[in-house]
Amino acid sequence: MTTTKKDQIRALLKSIETGDPGPVAVVNEAKYIQHNPQTHEGSEGLATLFKRLSRTEPRVNMVRAFEDGDFVFAHMEYDFSSRKICFEVFRFEDHRAVEHWDNIQERLGPNRSGRSMVDGPTEATDHELTESNRTIVQSFVEAVLVNGQLDCLRDFVDAEAYTEHNPHLGDGVSLLRSALAAKDGSRRRIDYLRVHRVLAEGNFVLCVSEGNYGGVHSAFYDLFRLANGKVVEHWDTTEKIAPRSEWKNDNGKF
Repeated sequence: MTTTKKDQIRALLKSIETGDPGPVAVVNEAKYIQHNPQTHEGSEGLATLFKRLSRTEPRVNMVRAFEDGDFVFAHMEYDFSSRKICFEVFRFEDHRAVEHWDNIQERLGPNRSGRSMVDGPTEATDHELTESNRTIVQSFVEAVLVNGQLDCLRDFVDAEAYTEHNPHLGDGVSLLRSALAAKDGSRRRIDYLRVHRVLAEGNFVLCVSEGNYGGVHSAFYDLFRLANGKVVEHWDTTEKIAPRSEWKNDNGKF
């Protein structure tokens, strides 16, 4: 049976827990570009690093994973010294992983609707709709989240079926609209400024964006599930972007 890129990344990330050096072979460390600003690039081989981390008895769970051409994007649960939720993105070249991005935050919740940050469907369907779903999400994020056109919200989101996993919100379009609205003419608390990448497989689409959260420079990773041409479910992580003076590599968050 052919091993997929998703399978290789699942094994790679699980080796953080097990310390098994074998799965690290999927990474071309000679070309590997690291976009986590808090991680030194090339200072320690991944096999050595993962072996060291495994001694701390971490727990690693890949909840859902998808492929988009040369990219794999995964939704993860980590339990190191604290429980965290993360999106991991890897780019492949010549059958090996050569570039990595991530976005991680503390696990919070359940939210107002009793949902966790990771529960819900995990398998992609409607693969023939990958490109149309990518276009819908890109248009939604640019129109509503970046440009603040909240009157367009129902054009993109199914008001009858919308399910929300953000730990601070709950199901339904009205709560989403309220969270996105500017208060008393002030700057929006959730302020998207730029879309960097949109990855898709079937009915799941991940949008990587930059902006400010509560006035703090942040990265937004939003995973959407679509049905009948509209967004019906949403998961996300928001992470503060450290000042450039604190970066441990020069590759940038995006």
